[in-house]
Amino acid sequence: MSKRIQSKHKIDRRLRANLWGRPKSPANRRDYGPGQHGNARKRKPSDFGIQLMAKQKLKGYYGNITERQFRRLYGEAAQRKGDTGENLVELLERRLDAVIYRMKFVPTVFAARQFINHGHIQVNGKRVNIASFRVKDGDVITVKEKSRELPMVLDAIVSPERETPDYVDIDFQKMQGTLLRGPHLADIPYPVQMEPNLVVEFYSR
Repeated sequence: MSKRIQSKHKIDRRLRANLWGRPKSPANRRDYGPGQHGNARKRKPSDFGIQLMAKQKLKGYYGNITERQFRRLYGEAAQRKGDTGENLVELLERRLDAVIYRMKFVPTVFAARQFINHGHIQVNGKRVNIASFRVKDGDVITVKEKSRELPMVLDAIVSPERETPDYVDIDFQKMQGTLLRGPHLADIPYPVQMEPNLVVEFYSR
């Protein structure tokens, strides 16, 4: 299992973006990188640097995804018909941790992974404890009955920070939701601009 070793706030500052749209992100106050040289004058980034930043931003947004996992998803997206960038973000959004994050059952993508690993989630009535599990159209995701009163879950549901997108259907009374369809890039409520086309260019070099 991969772990997020670095501080999440340092990720925000290094990428110079409030990656998850959190009000406490230091990127809201300091739009420069961490460390003693973070505020130094920066050179104009190269095309490679711009592409790398786009890749790091998209990969970092989904939490604890390793480079190997992300590269594998890109390879699958490239083999599918249609736009590779659109295919990539759809595959990322079909991960179980991303789906329960969109359904507001958890406050962060990092909490989503832990929540799944601890066995709090069922898919079509069966417990699934793998965060990268691929959710299909029509799959019903349910929070286990014993887990529904956890403070983290209750706080996430009422949080005004995020809205639920229209490609998921949620019933908070039953604490379950359904993935209606795989989303397009324009459907995904990213707090910052994502550029999967630059990710494609990065891997196509």
